[in-house]
Amino acid sequence: MNVRTAITAAALAASLAGALATVAKAGPAPAQPGADKCYGVALAGKNDCAAGAGTTCAGTSTVDYDTAHWKYVAKGSCEAMTTPKGHGSLTAM
Repeated sequence: MNVRTAITAAALAASLAGALATVAKAGPAPAQPGADKCYGVALAGKNDCAAGAGTTCAGTSTVDYDTAHWKYVAKGSCEAMTTPKGHGSLTAM
């Protein structure tokens, strides 16, 4: 095995390990006492859960303010939050 092949194999192995680690931890964020699940307020990649098209869960939203994804926010503050797409909601929209 030459050096170039060894480097390519190592890079491929590292990439695969990273991808598997990401898939293994995909799931909802741990429950947060004193917080509400607020739909429609998360930025892309910052959602705490609620899988939709093309996502598996926490941190996988691909668009800002997707109404199918939620983020934990301080209890009682969700519906007062305003985004370019409207207010947050305590239920999926």
